[in-house]
Amino acid sequence: MINLKGRDFLKLLDYSPEEISYLIDLASKLKQQKKKGKKHQIHKGKNVALIFEKTSTRTRCAFEVAAYDLGMNATYLDPTASQIGKKESIADTARVLSGMYDGIEYRGFGQEIVEELAKYSKVPVWNGLTNEFHPTQILADFLTIKEKFGYLKGINFVYMGDARYNMGNSLLVGCAKMGLNFTACAPEKYFPDKALIDECQKLAEQSGATLKFETDVEKALKGADVIYTDVWVSMGEPIEVWEERINDLSPYQVNAKAMSYAKPTAIFMHCLPSFHDLKTVVGKEMGAKFNRDAMEVTDEVFESSQSVVFDEAENRMHTIKAVMCATL
Repeated sequence: MINLKGRDFLKLLDYSPEEISYLIDLASKLKQQKKKGKKHQIHKGKNVALIFEKTSTRTRCAFEVAAYDLGMNATYLDPTASQIGKKESIADTARVLSGMYDGIEYRGFGQEIVEELAKYSKVPVWNGLTNEFHPTQILADFLTIKEKFGYLKGINFVYMGDARYNMGNSLLVGCAKMGLNFTACAPEKYFPDKALIDECQKLAEQSGATLKFETDVEKALKGADVIYTDVWVSMGEPIEVWEERINDLSPYQVNAKAMSYAKPTAIFMHCLPSFHDLKTVVGKEMGAKFNRDAMEVTDEVFESSQSVVFDEAENRMHTIKAVMCATL
């Protein structure tokens, strides 16, 4: 019997494959209940604090709706509403909030911040995204893959683009833990940190996963079941980074040609938001500056029948609900 009550959810490295499977299965169960209109206010009357030093659409909405579905109240603290790390230390913030709330979510900068929050908190702390890890996103991704293929172990998963930060790191860990064959496809300088790769190689030996790091697009995508990408420039990075990333990563754009190298049954995934057209302020500005109509993925692929990005986005809520449900 798996019991996660009182546990923090900071990174997938802290959880066993059995525990990750449990959360994915619980998310599927809660999703079915919601679709059938069955109420599941398991934590009625509880309260959660949502700290967002980096703003978000999907993560905020997912945590808030999940909390309300579970019968809880949620307090959203945006970058101007919290004194964390400014007028109040992280440790003091943890002790203040855990005296009032039953759970705390943090989305922001270094992993050390959410780890310190958890150290001093009396209640579960959940990682909504740090520079290094994004564990709730991976649960949503894996639920989506399982819905589309019926299984996870043995899936050929290819991540295209900058694999050095939270998404590349977390997908590498998740695949190594759960037995998916992971390939990072990018220039070598965009591969994950060697220490993390070495740690994940040990996990892969236990799960049966293979981990590959490839610079050749056609070779990487041959036999792929899942093609995944993310924005080339993350929030908070300076505008000067765009030129370097576009020069380096343009050959790794997910387009029709790239998709043709994969299996005909392959799906396209993206954690969103995406610069697949010029219908955003940043997309329009960067498109005009660099004479491009799309960045990491073309609109043709993004809007294709192989794209499951909006199923994936919805599943953020169901999997976050499972994490809160299980740990409170």
